[in-house]
Order: sequence, then structure tokens, then C-alpha cells
Amino acid sequence: MTNPTLLVQGATLADGTQADILVKGTQVIEVGMGLSAAGAQKIDAQGLIALPGLVDLHTHLREPGFEQSETVLTGTQAAALGGFTSVFAMANTQPIADTAGVVEQVLRLGDEAGYATVRPIGAVTKGLEGTQLAELGAMAHSRAQVRVFSDDGKCVSDPLIMRRALEYVKTFGGVIAQHAQEPRLTIDAQMNEGEVSARLGLAGWPAVAEESIIARDVLLAEHVGSRLHICHLSTAGSVDVIRWAKKRGINVTAEVTPHHLLLTDERAESFDARFKVNPPLRRSEDVHALREALADGTIDIVATDHAPHPVETKECEWGAAAFGMVGLESALAVVQTTMVETGMMNWADVARVLSEAPARIGGLTSHGHKIAAGIQAELVLVDPTAQRTFGVEDLASLSHNSPYLGIDLMGQVVATIHQGYLTADNRTVIDAEIVAARAVEVLRG
Repeated sequence: MTNPTLLVQGATLADGTQADILVKGTQVIEVGMGLSAAGAQKIDAQGLIALPGLVDLHTHLREPGFEQSETVLTGTQAAALGGFTSVFAMANTQPIADTAGVVEQVLRLGDEAGYATVRPIGAVTKGLEGTQLAELGAMAHSRAQVRVFSDDGKCVSDPLIMRRALEYVKTFGGVIAQHAQEPRLTIDAQMNEGEVSARLGLAGWPAVAEESIIARDVLLAEHVGSRLHICHLSTAGSVDVIRWAKKRGINVTAEVTPHHLLLTDERAESFDARFKVNPPLRRSEDVHALREALADGTIDIVATDHAPHPVETKECEWGAAAFGMVGLESALAVVQTTMVETGMMNWADVARVLSEAPARIGGLTSHGHKIAAGIQAELVLVDPTAQRTFGVEDLASLSHNSPYLGIDLMGQVVATIHQGYLTADNRTVIDAEIVAARAVEVLRG
């Protein structure tokens, strides 16, 4: 079995121009009108937007250790269905991805599945316990070549540990991705602190718990001269801190999740634990501030924080439920709904925040390039006119804890091309055996 030549016909590129895209092997060979290739598999892309393959800097694939929630295979199938050709896998697995051995295992599982490039994220501290640095250098120089480190799910709350981590990763061009949550201010917190939490009688999660850590860490990054990335920004105050830090010249980047661009803390009134997430859904004022910050570049990227959970940890009372939502399959549609349809962003902006910038931040040189001859063939085709009520049938994840079930969204991923072969087509994931066989061919060169 060899990778077929693909000819994408009549697609609209992110800049609004129309073009055919010829893919042979793992590369885009030619971009232009009226292209032809004998024996090529043709894809009719009239009316479709062609974007560089999406890159998610914040995914929980759960394997090893929590395969009842997700595996690398099912998580990357969800990625393919959502238009992602690369995902960065967070370290809170079991065992924790705090050694070269574990990150190499995750890398291998991704290579074997073949649906997306999987780049492991290494833990900042051993066991995510926040007291001793993990094997940062060993992970960086392993076959996985880890460049992003995070204790996501937990905050690196000790300022000395955080300073040492920033100093260490600077030596090999790495970045610390901080989960900004002051633990002492969020003990037993269940949702955003505000009028809704007071009315519902749920322990509040104050905005300052996020903002104070971000303020501390941008100053530490400035002092050390290192790179800092802030995960899942959720408050207007956090936007203000990031905007100030960037004006000051501090080397900080930030992400926002799709759910923080669309949903507010009022969703908690249903006590449906699908809406329980860390950081929590915030006020409408925060949602608007996040959208404006994404549009003006203060927030660099959209990242899903895809966090699958089994049914029993979500279909239970709010206080006992797990934090987290799945989001790979729905991310692009939410961004189109909240940012493109509102006129705040165009498709070139979408390519920037969902592909180009996350690839750059994560050091993924094979992805995030504008569609042109010579790039690795990482592409997604989107129907921007499709409107649907998002449902379970739109999910490929092993878990179904999506906050968008029953919500109307604009846009639909039609096909995803990774390393020159289709991983999703006609809104369906390609058979795992076919994809794995293609992936083996690519690995063998």
C-alpha cells in the first residue's frame, strides 16, 4: 500500500483565493488553478475552505493509565474528525510523563496510530507534586524531543520551583506552560465566584486565583529571560495582565479554550456536570474580553484542553463530578461561530490561532505553514456554510462529556489530510487499519 496522489480541486484558501492543491507522498507538490495528475484521487473542494492542519497545544490523551477515558488512538481519531493533524499530549497520565521513558511511549503510540503527530508534553515537577523538578533535560534530549513542559491540572505554585524551571528550559529553547491557579484561593471551589455561585450555594473560584499567578509568572519570566505560556486564560483581568506583559516586552504567550469563548457560568444553573471545568466558566464580561483579546492578538492561540472522562464521573452530582470537557471535534466550529460569524476574525486569523501560532510555540516545524508547494501535507477542508445541532454522532472520542451537545454551531470539517493521506473524509474517520498502514509507510520513508 502506498500513499495515493491527492488532488484537492477548487478550494478557497485562508486568504480568500481559490486554488487546486496537489499532494504526492507526504508533501504539497503544487498549488494553483487547473492542476491535473494522472491517477490522482480527486477531492471536490468547491465551496470549502482549505486551512493548514490544526495544531492543539493542550490535549489530554489519558494514555497510559486512564484508558477508560481515552487512548492515544481514540484521542487522535477525535483530533482528525475535528481537523487537527497534531496534538500536544499533557503529562497527567499514570505513570506521570516526567521521564524520558514515558514521553517516548506516548510518542510511539501516536506514531503507530497514525491519525496525527503526537508531541508529548513533559511534567515540570516529579509526579506533578510541585516540589522537585522532573527530568526536563532527559525529556528534552530524548527521542520525543520535548520542548513544552506543564503540570497542567495543577499549578506550579512554588515561585522558586517555577523560577528554576524557567531557567532550566531556557538552556534548550523550551517553554513552561503554566496552569494558573493559586491553590490556597481555590480550596473546594466548584465554579466561578460571583452572583451565580452565591445563588446556587456552590463554593466560588475567584478570578484573582488565576490572575495573581499570571502576574507573578510574567515577572519571573522577565527576570529570567525565559519563555512562558499561560494555559486556558479565562478572565478579563488575566487579559489585562497579559496585555501589560506583552507591552513590556516579556516573552509570554497565552491560550483560550473554545468553551471560554462561548459559555458562561450561567450554565451551572442546570447542575449538569458537563459544564464543570477547570478553570471554570466565567461571566459574560469575561467571554467578551477573551474574544476581543483573541481578535487583537493579545491571546495567541485557541487550545482545546480536551479532557475526556467516563460517564460515571460526569453523570453524578455536581460536587462529586470531575472537572473537564472534550473539545477536539468541536473546536473549529466554536471558533467559527464565536469569532468568524461575528466578524471579529477572518479565515487567515483562524489559521493563525489554530495552526500557525500553536505550531510555533510548541516548536513543531513540520506544521503551521501557509498552504504552498513544498510544505508537509497537513491540511483540513471545512464547509463554512454547514449549520448543525452538535450531537453525540459528531464525537469520535471514547468519552462523550461535551458541553456543546444540543447547541447549534456553524461550520463542519469535511476532510483532514495528515502527512499526505486522509485521516477523515466525508465527516467520517478513516478505518484505523488503513491509517496505521499509511503511517508505517511514512515512518519507513
